[in-house]
Amino acid sequence: MKSIAYLMSRFPTVTETFILYEMLELERLGLSIDVFPLIWERSGAVHAESQPVLDRSMHRHAGVRALIVAQLFWLGRAPSSYLLAWWTALWGNRSSYRFLIRAAYVVPKAALFARQIRAKKIDHLHAHWATHPTLAAYVVHRLTGLPYSFTAHAHDIYVERPMLAEKLRAASFVVTISHSNQRLLTDLYPKFADKISVIHCGIDVDVFKPPPPRPASEMFTIICVASLRDYKGHPYLLEACQRLRTSGITFQCLLVGDGEDRPRIEEQIRALGLQDEVIMLGSQSRDRVQQLIADADVVVLPSVTTARGKKDGIPVALMEALAAERAVVASNVSGIPELVEHDCTGLLVEERDPEGLFQALQRLHDDPVLRKRLGKAGRRKVVAEFDLRSTTKALYALLLQE
Repeated sequence: MKSIAYLMSRFPTVTETFILYEMLELERLGLSIDVFPLIWERSGAVHAESQPVLDRSMHRHAGVRALIVAQLFWLGRAPSSYLLAWWTALWGNRSSYRFLIRAAYVVPKAALFARQIRAKKIDHLHAHWATHPTLAAYVVHRLTGLPYSFTAHAHDIYVERPMLAEKLRAASFVVTISHSNQRLLTDLYPKFADKISVIHCGIDVDVFKPPPPRPASEMFTIICVASLRDYKGHPYLLEACQRLRTSGITFQCLLVGDGEDRPRIEEQIRALGLQDEVIMLGSQSRDRVQQLIADADVVVLPSVTTARGKKDGIPVALMEALAAERAVVASNVSGIPELVEHDCTGLLVEERDPEGLFQALQRLHDDPVLRKRLGKAGRRKVVAEFDLRSTTKALYALLLQE
């Protein structure tokens, strides 16, 4: 049985459930998966499916002593490789103070991972996110000689790209989640184009499926499932909600997720007088999100591109909504049009356009037949191109080649 180490920023966390389900599907296909997150989450909502992975990942308890011992081990066993890994990481991240500081954390953590991975006789490393997790995989590769690959998603290649050329050069293969991302990477790094494959993130279409018919309701229910961060565009949705209320539409808007922008969003809700219409639910389990989507009329995600270039890739929340045959409204940003085809599988609006959001939501409110048509077409799209079993099989095939 081939053994794979998965490296990621944090685990377990509800904001990256697609990684968890990808790992579980790879195990179902016959691979052995062990997780090596840079940070073990100790609080907040987590999915029950995370527990078996947590139970067998005893290396998460390694403390400062184990970290120090790992540095001494590699200094004694492979001093040139260890010191070169340090030099490459620091020099390669010198253009960004934030990345430089984090590199000084990642390298010793990766040295600890390298010793644990070596002891477990792991065959291959796969990192999610092209930034710090892939730096960790790169360091482990330099220390152990093990091959590595990584998946690039969104702001990890849109905002800052320190060392990305070197990470691409040393990787066995690279996956990215959209054709939009693939074009960006091949334009920036044409000599590595043959290494870069598109494998969409996928969802379990047997979990997110059309719910039973429900009684008609006068309450038009909108749901937004997204972390409360600037690139998710919540302020524009709230402005659209104000327009909905002014137009006389009775509605409820549920915000599922948490994050650093929560205080600002709460303040905007109060300023717009939307306390009765907009309800903040915080982070929720997958089962609860599934039920909330089933009870909604429309799922909306008003993503934006920030001044720093941060933006969504292809949000999993939109896949889940379409799989449940819910009409969606989303921004025409990044790889989203690869999933949401305007007037076919959903409605697209330009980013930062509350009037466009309002008009799309009003149109869906007034036309339940359109909602049904978009939802059914959306599910067909997800089943054909974003089914977890199919997408994971593509990654499985690449991993078996190494």
